[in-house]
Amino acid sequence: MALNRLDLNLLHVFDTIYREGSLTRAARALHLTQPAVSHSLSRLREHFDDPLFSRQGNQMVPTPLARRFLESMRPGLTQIQSAVNQFHAFDPANQRKTYSLALRDILESTFLPKLMGRLESYPELEIISQRVPRRDMETQLAAGKLDFAVDVLLPVSNQTGHELLRHDRLVVLARKGHPLTGGGLTLDKYLEAKHVLVSSRSEGPGIEDFELSRFGVQRNIRLRCQHYYAACRVAEGTDLLLTMPENYARIIAERADIDILTTPVDLPGIDVHLYWHKAYEREPALIWFREQLASIV
Repeated sequence: MALNRLDLNLLHVFDTIYREGSLTRAARALHLTQPAVSHSLSRLREHFDDPLFSRQGNQMVPTPLARRFLESMRPGLTQIQSAVNQFHAFDPANQRKTYSLALRDILESTFLPKLMGRLESYPELEIISQRVPRRDMETQLAAGKLDFAVDVLLPVSNQTGHELLRHDRLVVLARKGHPLTGGGLTLDKYLEAKHVLVSSRSEGPGIEDFELSRFGVQRNIRLRCQHYYAACRVAEGTDLLLTMPENYARIIAERADIDILTTPVDLPGIDVHLYWHKAYEREPALIWFREQLASIV
């Protein structure tokens, strides 16, 4: 497999197919026709004597050899791209670019309206927001399938950069006229009430419960559900209380007959962080977008 027998442009095609998981999306990202991308893939398959990708449904899934090759090839390709990018500033007004973000539903509601409002004057930019399992976040950032992820503070390797975007305090939601909230919400009233807990897990305490346990008290959880919007609807129509991040609570309160109350004890808030892979952090298009995310917080 002599290097002089391999067209280095094919490496960029290989990397894009791997990142996009589709010949159609790769062609769009490369501004090529799909037959041209298919032809490049055929040449790569011949060169490596390996299929490199197999079709599973709508996805092009890399073979083990393709995964090993990408791990070895990407650092060099990234260095070349970074060197080239130093001489080409990113112009969001005239350049097409698709950004991929990992956001959970509550963060979509608080980030995307402001972000899209800020990007409204850049019609060539496309945003893809998706839910990615936390265990896969670093892998997808490293593979270039994600540009950024926004989530709570997570343990990450030294190859993943992150910074604090905002601190979101916890508040309590209760329906207007709730029998226990008149005159303010005391700890005794909070413990007397029944509660909604939002969690992706089927068991175990919420972050507020850990803090309450330090006071030697435990609240009565009547409902455990997966999404804050559903929990807000329950709190609006029943006497159940909901403890949740303030930013999303204020969005809900604009359209719901509900009160936002201060927690009766000082509960820990939620730190929201922005994550990216350090291999790409010098790319002008990503530097620019990271600045936009920081500016809307």
